[in-house]
Amino acid sequence: MSHFSTLRTKITDAEILKASLRDLGISVKSEADVRGYNGQRVRSDIVAVLEGEYDLGWSRNADGSFDLIADLWGVAKKHNQTELINSINQKYAVNKTLAEVRRPGLQNANVKLVVQK
Repeated sequence: MSHFSTLRTKITDAEILKASLRDLGISVKSEADVRGYNGQRVRSDIVAVLEGEYDLGWSRNADGSFDLIADLWGVAKKHNQTELINSINQKYAVNKTLAEVRRPGLQNANVKLVVQK
């Protein structure tokens, strides 16, 4: 029986996701296995290699979005999974916004980004 859960996300940009993980000090692999309970593994497009024996993975859907795949029970043994996933999502949102603002045609736009905690 698999311990892996699959959660729908709003993440669509693989490069920004990888950069966001690196910004948070998390090692990233592409086309790799996500480690789970008792040596179980599942292949993902992007893998956040976490401290311990468990990882987070993202697999692209047909619509271009990514699903988060993880053994959440195992991740929670060593990490606060809610804080970890929230910090990844927040870093992704900031990096995605900054990338969009840098797009051609927006150089002269007046953009104010407010990040609250």
